[in-house]
Amino acid sequence: MVKKVDHIGIAVSNLDEALKFYEEVLGMKLQGIEVVEEQKVKVAFLPIGDTEIELLESTDKEGPIAKFIEKKGEGIQHIAYRVDDIEKELEEMRLKGIRLIDEKPRYGAGGAKIAFLHPKSTNGVLIELCQRD
Repeated sequence: MVKKVDHIGIAVSNLDEALKFYEEVLGMKLQGIEVVEEQKVKVAFLPIGDTEIELLESTDKEGPIAKFIEKKGEGIQHIAYRVDDIEKELEEMRLKGIRLIDEKPRYGAGGAKIAFLHPKSTNGVLIELCQRD
């Protein structure tokens, strides 16, 4: 089932400003930046140990990250857990009565297959399942 924490997604209003804190104050090293058009987001990857922090800046004022910030402010948006077989895990979640945001996996940052579980089924936490080949 869950292998490890793959990453923690943090919603930010300004990626460049947020990167200053993570790089200059915390000493983390930027691995790269990717725009994921499908999700209307620009993602900065900051590895830490065998996981990473993903800073998420909306590329559209109607995108999910912009709406999250508007409602809750900047901060942790989701926690992603690594799985070996995302299709199998989604089916198991369905069978256990977990509400799914994504019925099928979709493309995520870094080339991962991802799917989100609804926070109403996960004690208020937006959980992402993540499979990397």
